[in-house]
Amino acid sequence: MAGHAHKLEILRGLIKFKSNTQKIWGVLILLSIVTAVEVVLGIYKPEVLMGQVFGMKALNWIFIILTIVKAYYITWDFMHMRDETKALRRVVVWTGVFLICYLIFILLEEGGYVFDVYKTGYIKHDF
Repeated sequence: MAGHAHKLEILRGLIKFKSNTQKIWGVLILLSIVTAVEVVLGIYKPEVLMGQVFGMKALNWIFIILTIVKAYYITWDFMHMRDETKALRRVVVWTGVFLICYLIFILLEEGGYVFDVYKTGYIKHDF
């Protein structure tokens, strides 16, 4: 990658910067805004977002999506994944996608089991 200039834009070219320093600050501000939204939602927990969507509260889905957005931008900009080959980017992204889906599945399954145990007061399976 010698002599290869880094792309100075974020949000698919919507915001462009003149230097790497400006881009770093721009990504930092973007990630800070996403984190601030997460914190505000976590503190206030709007009643509108407490409904069930695919087995979890809508608020939990929002937290998962915002966390994935932050992980994407950290990998894409700070780890310079944007400047890598298409095949390497796909390997990294698809591995992360499958891992996240697997972890969400495990959390939903095990969380449902623990909920049932506390709800009924007995253990269904004794391993």
